[in-house]
Amino acid sequence: MEIIEFLYNELIGFLGLRGTLEILKSGDFSAFLTFDGMKTAIGPILPLLLVLELINGLILKNPHTKVYKITFLIYILNRFIGRFISIGAISFLIATLQPYAPFQTTFTWYWLIYGYIVWEFSHFVYHFLGHKVRLFWCLHSTHHTPENMNLSVSHAHFFLEGPYADVIRGSICIILGIHPALLFFIMFIDGTYGMFIHVGENLMKNGKMGFLNNIILTPSHHRVHHARNPLYMDTNFCNLLNIWDKVFGTYQLEKDEVKIEYGITRPMDSGNLWDAYFGEFIALFKDIWAAPTLKDKILYIFMPPGWHHSGQHKTASVVRNEYLANNKF
Repeated sequence: MEIIEFLYNELIGFLGLRGTLEILKSGDFSAFLTFDGMKTAIGPILPLLLVLELINGLILKNPHTKVYKITFLIYILNRFIGRFISIGAISFLIATLQPYAPFQTTFTWYWLIYGYIVWEFSHFVYHFLGHKVRLFWCLHSTHHTPENMNLSVSHAHFFLEGPYADVIRGSICIILGIHPALLFFIMFIDGTYGMFIHVGENLMKNGKMGFLNNIILTPSHHRVHHARNPLYMDTNFCNLLNIWDKVFGTYQLEKDEVKIEYGITRPMDSGNLWDAYFGEFIALFKDIWAAPTLKDKILYIFMPPGWHHSGQHKTASVVRNEYLANNKF
């Protein structure tokens, strides 16, 4: 009986229905008009879309079995650890860095615009480093191992990636004056949209969202980001506002003639939890072990994935530039 109750609570929590059920049970429907109530109402939408996407994939006979299996196992593995570390990290940053901010924002519409631009910049920095620093790539690569795209991919993360991301994003935002209340509001919006952009072809065949593809970052842009095609590698690091990709030259549209191939370039078994979760760490340790000098060993940790002590580099930048030199778009 306790097991059934535990599983029920986990299911309700995953679907984001706990708050809604509590409000419905209380009979005070006016609670939905508050900010917390609106968050509660929005919470179940994406998890339910994930279930719909899974069912639609079964109907279309394109079930993404390996992806759902691995992301489910990763979700269970990360269920508690990463969440509490992230909360602790953000709380520590607020207490430590907020006194040094040159000014403080307030919860107004114009500071929200400022805050979101700053947040998007901080997200760009974290995400860019996650692809350009080998150690950080080891933390981030689990998210890129699925070879299909669907909403469950948003749950595929190494448990330390959340804390690492929040330390970088939180530090930048707090130092630049984003008030904690405004920061948490932005993180809620960004987290919700950040899950949505992982919607796959089984639910949204064309992810360009019409004219919005020219204004914001859409599922199409993020599918490009998850691709291992040379043209698409290490592009579209933003989450909602793609301004920083355009500023730093990492913006890439999806090309109809270049079909997206999801996954990472290292040969791997994407259906193996051990390989998806620890594979890049093992590859890094092997490279460090084989490096001939101490300098090379250290460089393997901080240089981009694909860097080699022999000079025969296969980094994303090298591969993409070679591809662009031989193909005109």
